[in-house]
Amino acid sequence: MKIMVDKHSQSFFGQSCGITIQSSSRKEPFIFLKCIQKKPDGNWEKPSLGEGKTIKCNLDEIIMILQVLKRKLNSWTSYHNFNDIKTQISFQWENESKDKFWINIGKYSKMLNFAQVEIMKLLIKHLITEKIKYATISPVPEVKKNFDNNKRSQVKDNDGEKITTTVKEIINHNNSETKHVSGVIKGETNKALLINFKDDQEIWVPKSTIHSDYNPERKVPQTFLIDDWVLKRNSIEIT
Repeated sequence: MKIMVDKHSQSFFGQSCGITIQSSSRKEPFIFLKCIQKKPDGNWEKPSLGEGKTIKCNLDEIIMILQVLKRKLNSWTSYHNFNDIKTQISFQWENESKDKFWINIGKYSKMLNFAQVEIMKLLIKHLITEKIKYATISPVPEVKKNFDNNKRSQVKDNDGEKITTTVKEIINHNNSETKHVSGVIKGETNKALLINFKDDQEIWVPKSTIHSDYNPERKVPQTFLIDDWVLKRNSIEIT
């Protein structure tokens, strides 16, 4: 059985600076880069106290980072603006030999060794593949299956609130799913038609199972297109 991991977090620490790559969900088209450094008193900055720096990178930026890690680009630089505070970020190789890789985020700078570069490259490549697959599809509202004949259901909106909505069910029909049958309407409610079929077979048929237009007039002979399972369950003879 294949197990899918939803969250990823990998830290790269040195003597004075640490950078963590974090993805909270494969369904989110971004990652976080979290930076902390050692303070003059020897203690590390604590994000829980508002210390350090966090940058959110979108898919375009993640791809550019990968291009540099794969040595297809010597460097890539961008600017992030949050609350009118601009932060420069850059990923670059130190020289033509491409044996020293630097990450600079504002005042935070971290050099990665060969092993760390390979780990980051594999992780970024995996995150891109994962997010392209799961984070670029349109979300579908969660609809419970307990429809009644009026097709009413509870749906969660974007804020998590439950709302009641009426949905229209669209079904592709073929000859094996529906059948034409003759009858006359004897009664009607909001949810069903009372139809009298051949040999005075009279049953209530849910409107949701009728897939043709009909004349609502009583006792007018006409043909209905009805779900086959309804007819079979009630032993209605098909003409």
